[in-house]
Amino acid sequence: MAKQKDRDNQNGQEQEKKEEHRDERIEQTGQVTLNENAQQHTIHLLSIIGEIEGHDNLSGNSKTTKYEHVLPQLAAIEDSKDIQGVLVILNTMGGDVEAGLAIAEMLASLSKPTVSLVLGGSHSIGVPIAVSTDYSYIVPTGTMVIHPVRMNGMVIGVPQTFDYFKSIQDRITGFVCRHCRVERSRFEELMMETGVLTKDVGTILVGEEAVKNGIIDEVGGIDMAINRLHLMIENKE
Repeated sequence: MAKQKDRDNQNGQEQEKKEEHRDERIEQTGQVTLNENAQQHTIHLLSIIGEIEGHDNLSGNSKTTKYEHVLPQLAAIEDSKDIQGVLVILNTMGGDVEAGLAIAEMLASLSKPTVSLVLGGSHSIGVPIAVSTDYSYIVPTGTMVIHPVRMNGMVIGVPQTFDYFKSIQDRITGFVCRHCRVERSRFEELMMETGVLTKDVGTILVGEEAVKNGIIDEVGGIDMAINRLHLMIENKE
């Protein structure tokens, strides 16, 4: 009885340490491994939250996703023999274009099955990330804001800057149209709409509208996203 009690105490302490490590990882990186499911699949949960931070550090008061954390993690996922799929949850206002595109390209090139779920919003450069996975969902109240590339600060050499902006915009548009069902002409039409956003150009798509326009695959929640990912893993195996 004493030995059994000691083993129970040891198991309890190990479980407690495991949960503490898991909570700490979620707090620091917004990432966690999901491996306690009936299918015995190991899924990596990646969250894209707040503003996507690029080369410049944002205010300490801002919720950010740091691409220098995400890119090495995605490389580790691809190299892992244990992780079988990736679930990406998005609630982002957008952010640095180059950083966002880098994350989207990494996700698109993973050999593991991937599913994305838009919660709250996936705006601006969050759109390429949302469509970079093998299958995408958006909750009924989720939003996507599609607009041209913006710039802060003073612009010097206006024609050259506009040409550079156009090349960036073409990269974003090309990526999105390659990874979802939207036609390029329709995406550019949504991007340049003048009657939707106050004092700006662009379009807000809510839930089903994003699906009807061919940007997101299906309206659904976390249950559908995880079930789809399990199915994709089983089909690959």
